[in-house]
Amino acid sequence: MVERLRDLQASSPEIEASAVVSLDGLTIASALPKDVEEDRVSAMSAAMLSLGERITSELGRGTLDQVYIKGEEGFVILMSIGEDAVLTTLAREDAKLGLIFLDMRRATDDLSKLV
Repeated sequence: MVERLRDLQASSPEIEASAVVSLDGLTIASALPKDVEEDRVSAMSAAMLSLGERITSELGRGTLDQVYIKGEEGFVILMSIGEDAVLTTLAREDAKLGLIFLDMRRATDDLSKLV
């Protein structure tokens, strides 16, 4: 899994970090920089995914596909990996989101076989 995350970051240089997180907030695999707290990223990713799923359900928007957050310094993008995990990526502020979404979708397809 870590190798697949590193491949994702190599194919999309705008992705600075990535992790596979369980729905209960535990890190399954990560390619995060040393200055990023793995446990904090995992817990927040699980919380955001849970909230996103509740919002889409309550507002009749179907099944949650992705959540993305834009900040001054870049993006945090979450994408479901099947029903048991989420792929979290940190992307630069100048990232081309269409390409990142495409690369993430390919990664989630591969990772779903490993989760």
